[in-house]
Amino acid sequence: MDLKTAEQTVHLGAAKATPPRERILVAARELFARHGVHGVGVETIAETAGTNKMTLYRHFESKDLLVAEYLRGLVAESSAIWCEIEAEHPGEPLAQINAWLGRFARHAEPDNESGCALAKAAVQITDPNHPGRKVIEENTRRHRDNLIRLCRASDLAEPELLADQLFLLIEGSRVAWQNVGHGTGADLATLAAGIIASHKR
Repeated sequence: MDLKTAEQTVHLGAAKATPPRERILVAARELFARHGVHGVGVETIAETAGTNKMTLYRHFESKDLLVAEYLRGLVAESSAIWCEIEAEHPGEPLAQINAWLGRFARHAEPDNESGCALAKAAVQITDPNHPGRKVIEENTRRHRDNLIRLCRASDLAEPELLADQLFLLIEGSRVAWQNVGHGTGADLATLAAGIIASHKR
């Protein structure tokens, strides 16, 4: 009950002109980002969205499918970043890699609530058959494939290995920032630069 009261947002409840499905997704995003995908139930989401469980289930047959759609929204934003980076550094694959690492460093530190949402969900959803898990895994593969493509275009040695090393660095940094409170974006940039330099021909 306290959670429902604390998370009830006036702008969502009052915005009746907004379609229910959109209100539900906005409410789910706010609540999942703050409490985790397992930390809040559909009743709270429905109330925060200014609707009810019947309407929620009319748009999403289960909470798992709602979680998956929430994650697809995060993935779409993540994919848009690659497009922005390519536009900022056309024809410069190495600059695109460094820009992506820089974006990650800014969005993944603990004081950036939205930047870690996808990573937190990846930790929380362990069931391989969960529809949200499939969204996360497909997104990870796309990021890795894109990194490999850029590493090859930069004429860096062993592009697959480099992509995996950068992913391990990112995940390790994420854990340190979230659980230990150590590390900064500058630390990540320095370590990444060393890894990339070791793959130059």
